[in-house]
Amino acid sequence: MSKEPNWDFYRTLLAVLQHGSLSAAARDLGLTQPTVGRHIDALEQMMGARLFVRSANGLLPSDTALELKPYAETLAATSAALLRTASGHRDRVAGTVRISASEVIGVEVLPDILAPLMEAHPELNIELSASDVIEDLLNREADIAVRMAEPTQDALIVRRIGEIPLGFHAHRRYLEQRGMPQSIAELANHRLIGFDRQTAYIRAMLKRFPVPESLSFAFKADNTLAQFSAIRAGLGIGICQTGLAAKDADLLPVLPQAFEIPLGTWVVMNEGIKTSPRYRVTFDALVDGLTNYIKTTTRKSGPSVCPD
Repeated sequence: MSKEPNWDFYRTLLAVLQHGSLSAAARDLGLTQPTVGRHIDALEQMMGARLFVRSANGLLPSDTALELKPYAETLAATSAALLRTASGHRDRVAGTVRISASEVIGVEVLPDILAPLMEAHPELNIELSASDVIEDLLNREADIAVRMAEPTQDALIVRRIGEIPLGFHAHRRYLEQRGMPQSIAELANHRLIGFDRQTAYIRAMLKRFPVPESLSFAFKADNTLAQFSAIRAGLGIGICQTGLAAKDADLLPVLPQAFEIPLGTWVVMNEGIKTSPRYRVTFDALVDGLTNYIKTTTRKSGPSVCPD
């Protein structure tokens, strides 16, 4: 390849990889389908290799396309970071801040923290990436992150918030039907909600807080929000954040004295952006808001009460 491809070609390549068709990629990018097709054709000519093969299920990526994908993702993250930086202003809180957080924190906790922040700073825009995938702050995939694993990279500003307690909970309706278990062993007689597969985090958690092997899950979901929804629906007993359960009077703690998992929490920011007002105030708001959330969680947690 003797000529540098247009950066738009990589953006188009990434969209086709993500959506699996030219038409879907065109809608996402705001382009016409023929334009997307021309971008892929031009990139194939420059690479000297096929990037996609048509099939009944859409466009299947070739090995070459899969090899290019991480580089296209890096370009997309860099381009987004460039736009966020360019949107900022030196002396006032304005522009875009991208926040990365787990699905549960992003959906259930952060909106209450971000609402007053954005009300106080009308020119501040927030991009929230609610995902359990850890995004790279040094490569500016996100500007600020709320993490449940201690950061190990250098060049990061790290603030440890504390520990969010997790514990078994169930809906009052379920406990009225099945009774409140009085020991961990009695959980074997109940319908349990848990993960469909063990991730590295879950395996590490089970080593620190072993659960009897006799326990099995009747309802399984990889998504923690789906598990929390199942607990609220009365499907059974599951593990969730004590603070979230405390917001619903019908969700009762189960065996809180016998089983609790402390979930360490950190707010992290790239050191290179610490002087920008919009990043600083957002970082401080997340630290203060999550600190208050943990204090409220600790204050509200208490012994379980058997339903009448």
